[in-house]
Amino acid sequence: MRYLTTAEVAERYRTAESTIRYWRQIGKGPRGIKIGKRVLYLEAELLRYERALTEGRDEWGLAS
Repeated sequence: MRYLTTAEVAERYRTAESTIRYWRQIGKGPRGIKIGKRVLYLEAELLRYERALTEGRDEWGLAS
């Protein structure tokens, strides 16, 4: 299991860290987990999120 930081997720999606934090705040995007003061993202969760998007579902599993 590999965990990524907010900075690494932002780099992966070519967006700002603030965007990743905003997504988390509104319940959009890959689910992060809080460990102590840090939010980390399991790589498998990023893959699940990406698979949902490529299958035509949004972040909440609804068809687009």
